[in-house]
Amino acid sequence: FSFRKLWAFTGPGFLMSIAYLDPGNIESDLQSGAVAGFKLLWVLLLATVIGLLLQRLAARLGVVTGLHLAEVCNRQYQKFPRIILWLMVELAIIGSDMQEVIGSAIAINLLSVGKIPLWGGVLITIADTFVFLFLDKYGLRKLEAFFGLLITIMALTFGYEYITVKPSQEKLLQGLFIPYCRDCGTPQLEQAVGIVGAVIMPHNMYLHSALVKSRQVNRADKREVREANKYFFIESCIALFVSFIINIFVVTVFAEAFFNKANADVNQVCANSSSPHSSLFPNNNQTLEVDIYKGGVVLGCYFGPAALYIWAIGILAAGQSSTMTGTYSGQFVME
Repeated sequence: FSFRKLWAFTGPGFLMSIAYLDPGNIESDLQSGAVAGFKLLWVLLLATVIGLLLQRLAARLGVVTGLHLAEVCNRQYQKFPRIILWLMVELAIIGSDMQEVIGSAIAINLLSVGKIPLWGGVLITIADTFVFLFLDKYGLRKLEAFFGLLITIMALTFGYEYITVKPSQEKLLQGLFIPYCRDCGTPQLEQAVGIVGAVIMPHNMYLHSALVKSRQVNRADKREVREANKYFFIESCIALFVSFIINIFVVTVFAEAFFNKANADVNQVCANSSSPHSSLFPNNNQTLEVDIYKGGVVLGCYFGPAALYIWAIGILAAGQSSTMTGTYSGQFVME
């Protein structure tokens, strides 16, 4: 085993792991924390492990054949199923890209204190996505380094929220390793399905199988192919472990702070902290419902404005990076 070789193969796995950190994932994490507390962490763990197995297959396909998944489908299928598959994958990419672009727009809206409307945020995201993708022209390593920076920003921002809220470690470990959900009903079941849907993304298989082709491997030499597969797998494990930890930060923050809270509780705290957003929460005893926007506002009411802005920076990094990888995988599928 050589760390220098691992470093040479590092990059594709981290670009792929962005799909496990997009605003759709963050949204499903905070909903799962607010709706079910710590009880669904084991679903997140299992979904990530299954995701890792699928990514391993995708990476091996790219390394061994020298073709990415879209090229293999193009070669193996007849015209009609090929077109149907292409349309389905494009729809999947559009569906996940929509939540990523809107997530970035919400973050820009929060950071600008509402001065930039959502449609303005969407236009900014679309423009800067193409600008950042031009980094590819200066070499893939620079693009990979930029993605590494965005993942670091997410780890620091959501880690800050985690340290601020101080979730119960005992409940965290219980939720992770005991696959059971006491007193769970339809909302919790829907949330469990949502977690699996947010974590395992179909376009990610296409993306990962294409990204591994950026490394030179002599496919005539079995030993070299085996070695490439080994290092890509180790890198994928590390990348998905990092993304899993960031997802855990978000779930546990909302499980600790906002599980079983009513609108009236939050309304009162926001009014006391003279937050301009207290009107978002009606003064009634219904259970609190949060999304990416309201989640940031609630964190700001409870833990100060810094928590709100740090949350928004994390969401912006998540939205921006995942929009770029979504566009990137769309490019491979379209070709």
